[in-house]
Amino acid sequence: MKDNVAEEHLYLAFSHQYRDSIFPLHTSISLFLLSYCDCKLFKVFLVPTGEDVGDQCVTKNLAGDLEVHLISRCQLPVVVQSCNLPAVVVKGDKFCRAGLSVVLRHIIQKTFEADPSKKDVLELLGFKKTCLKACAEVSQWTRLCEISIPLAVERFLTASPEHCQAIPPDILLFERKLGEPVRVHNDDKIRRQKLQQQKAGAKAGVPVLGEEATEELKPGEVHEHPSSSLELSVAFSKLLAQEAPDAINREAPHIRRTKTSDLPLLDHVFAEGLYFTVADLVLLPCIHQFLVSIKKQGKYLVNLPLISSWYQRVQEVPGVKKAAAKCNMELLQLPKLMSAPEEQLQDSASVPDELEEDHEDSHFIGGPRPTMTKLMENGIEVKFSPHPSPSWTLDWTSLPSAVSPGEGKMSRDRALRKQQQLNNLVAAVTKIAKPGDSIVDFCSGGGHVGIVLAYLMPSCQVVLIENKELSLIRAKDRSDELGLNNIWFIQANLDYFNGTFNIGVALHACGVATDMVLEHCLRARAAFVISPCCYGFIQNTVKFKYPRSHQFKEILSYKEHMILCRFADQTAVQLPPERRLIGKQCMGLVDLDRAWAAEEHNYSVQVISMEPESCSPKNNMFVGIPT
Repeated sequence: MKDNVAEEHLYLAFSHQYRDSIFPLHTSISLFLLSYCDCKLFKVFLVPTGEDVGDQCVTKNLAGDLEVHLISRCQLPVVVQSCNLPAVVVKGDKFCRAGLSVVLRHIIQKTFEADPSKKDVLELLGFKKTCLKACAEVSQWTRLCEISIPLAVERFLTASPEHCQAIPPDILLFERKLGEPVRVHNDDKIRRQKLQQQKAGAKAGVPVLGEEATEELKPGEVHEHPSSSLELSVAFSKLLAQEAPDAINREAPHIRRTKTSDLPLLDHVFAEGLYFTVADLVLLPCIHQFLVSIKKQGKYLVNLPLISSWYQRVQEVPGVKKAAAKCNMELLQLPKLMSAPEEQLQDSASVPDELEEDHEDSHFIGGPRPTMTKLMENGIEVKFSPHPSPSWTLDWTSLPSAVSPGEGKMSRDRALRKQQQLNNLVAAVTKIAKPGDSIVDFCSGGGHVGIVLAYLMPSCQVVLIENKELSLIRAKDRSDELGLNNIWFIQANLDYFNGTFNIGVALHACGVATDMVLEHCLRARAAFVISPCCYGFIQNTVKFKYPRSHQFKEILSYKEHMILCRFADQTAVQLPPERRLIGKQCMGLVDLDRAWAAEEHNYSVQVISMEPESCSPKNNMFVGIPT
């Protein structure tokens, strides 16, 4: 165990207590993970969302060995006040981590750093440590786990009886996903082992998952079960740090010769596939509350067989029942709930269209010319405003090295192009900014924009928001070297930032992230200076539909707009000049649509080409000021 770990404060929202859980469910999930990891590294604060919340009613049913403190929202560190909870910050520091997935991943990493023997905790992050790493706006799976299912369960629990007869669509979507084939790293080998097992009619030993399984498995303990499967053997062998049985490790020659397309598919064992991850720990408190509610209402689970099996299976993971007991979660034995009159059955396949992934064909045939011609016939052409400061540049040689983007691992040519890009954004921001303004650098990466702004404008407060931890840590190191006192760092998805600000900045916000930044700025009535990137990644999401502006919507379909987006990425320097020109025009049209959408919210917006245009293939920039 490592000593001298810096004290970190974990802030959790508290709205009310219901049965054996603290709400919102994000708080119960966070507390459950702390119990599962047996983590005492954080000083935990509950932040009531309402008035008149006393210590006793909040803490009486929390984890027995976890000390919890009450704090009002106005007492939070200022940087935390700009974020949705949960949030973590080192005491007295200006680096905040916010949002459920970011906070849970941080708890797991800190637990392992403090005690490297807890390899099972680190395994919760999954293959390549990417479990729930993608932000909810671009990952349907992260959104389902982090946002949709917790909210769906909360609504179900608070709805009147006549409004909670049907199973929430998000629960049905989870049931459907548990029935989808599993794709995992090296699954070819496992699928061949499954084929061999099927052909031999072999039955592997697995943990008992039925009603009689009331005790947790201990290391080295494997029960026989008539319905055992190779997937269960592989999953629980990993959990119990055992080698797979010899019969599983060997493949017959005819099995090795079988085509991949002829191999059997793998079934889900846990939420993400074969292996137990933090996603299971996120979903367990939510599904548990839902199942308890169904039991209280006398309803049954015959139309959720996969969720029922998953719920029972998760209980057999070492440490889960112990964590549940600490949190006063009385886990159910579901076989008692599994029968129901036929008239109570529901169609578990009835998932609303808005919860499905967008399956519209994204492989478009043909070029952008018909779409561009269609726009021209309706009076819409690319419009670039003149650059307000085409020759303006910072004197980079006079600035400290930590301000320059060349400070990182960047070639000389790339560092020069990055300086040119920064010249454009900084020139635009300095024309808008006033002393005392708050400037947010969205999708900040290593802080190239934000650090320059904070250094040049010490009277302004600069906030860097970035989802990638290592990038933000590098930015903080540069800031510390410069001794900057007017800068904060927030590791979070954009949706978890709720602070007020005057100017929003983003350099090469990828795909839909540009529209997320725009939405934040419009909501805050803040000016913005944004350079988009990765147009080819633009697609309809839960929150954003394309085209964005009324003018474009009246002329183009979604598919036609996507053609523009795909060809807007055709601007690389190695492409023929004619192709790059078309790509530039498509970029201009996509950003014109965004600019007009902002103008519908009473903004004055200019779409500008950076100078020199060679500074980046993605050299568009639009500047907006509320009118």
